[in-house]
Amino acid sequence: MTTPPPFPNALRDRQLVVVDVEGNGQNPPEIIEIALLPVDGPVTAEALRSWLIKPHQPVTPIVTRKVHGITNADLADCPQWHEVADDIDSVLSRRVMIAHNAAVERRVLAAHLPDWNPPLILDTLRLAKSIWQRLESYSLDKLIERGRLDTAAAGQGYHRARYDTWAAWQLLCALIEDGGLEWPDLVEAAGLAEFRPTPEPEGGLW
Repeated sequence: MTTPPPFPNALRDRQLVVVDVEGNGQNPPEIIEIALLPVDGPVTAEALRSWLIKPHQPVTPIVTRKVHGITNADLADCPQWHEVADDIDSVLSRRVMIAHNAAVERRVLAAHLPDWNPPLILDTLRLAKSIWQRLESYSLDKLIERGRLDTAAAGQGYHRARYDTWAAWQLLCALIEDGGLEWPDLVEAAGLAEFRPTPEPEGGLW
């Protein structure tokens, strides 16, 4: 078994939540599965929370077949979004959000939770491109291989929400360790554009 990355000092005393959502393949997409990992210090996969959600529009066959494997039958007896939205919002609220290719998760979540306003969003895809440069692929499965990350504890396969959430957390820790990053470095390297600090102007007249 691979030893998990240590809990990074850069994240101490931070309130975080790692997120992954899976959709129904429609346009606009509806969330059919979401996993959240709230982080206030060292965590295990037992802290993962996940929901299966019945959408208004059916899951398309192509995303079932090629992406997550979730069928309409799997969701037939699951709650609809409005029944779980408050529970999900309570976990997300006031926490720094972390996700792989975070702009996508943010866009989908914002459509489902119009009042959600995260203080910061960190993207493990952007961070991986900064720390592990010149890789042929930055897909989550390839980064798991590159980092030799232990994802077995998630209890699901690739492209299910719990698995991808736990993998993104393991990836974040590994990248912070490999990059020797402190919190300001992490925000600069992984923050979505609107959350990164504006550079100070160089020289000029005042």
